[in-house]
Amino acid sequence: MSSTRIGVISDTHGLLRSQAREILQGCDRIIHAGDLDNPSILSELEQLGPTTAVRGNMDRGPWADRLKITERLQVAKWSILVVHNVEDLPKNEGDTDIVIFGHSHRFLQKKRNGILFLNPGSAGLKRFIIPISMAVLTLGEEAAIERIVLDSKN
Repeated sequence: MSSTRIGVISDTHGLLRSQAREILQGCDRIIHAGDLDNPSILSELEQLGPTTAVRGNMDRGPWADRLKITERLQVAKWSILVVHNVEDLPKNEGDTDIVIFGHSHRFLQKKRNGILFLNPGSAGLKRFIIPISMAVLTLGEEAAIERIVLDSKN
């Protein structure tokens, strides 16, 4: 089985860092878990590769109306559910293997009831003492996650 590299990013809040852009260019697809804050970020991501994005609590205006609260996608044998705030997760996750979310600005990787939950952290402006981060999810026979701490100067 071949593997698929997915760039996972969230909470960019109008800023797509050059380091994140370089990492995303090397991915087969991109998932943005909300709070883009600016339609230009979505346009830029779509130019880098196939992009799935959900609407975050800061995504407002006509451009954001086309974004859904949740998105489901299938990558090979993997069923992925994307939502900005994990509190908005549907009650029944169904046949979900991976849940990708954002909102908290904190990286999280954990399994719960056989489902992998991944929050890549915030890739936007630095807030508090939380590191700026994103992730690369590689899906093959197994799911592998690489957490990437971004340089706050780029």
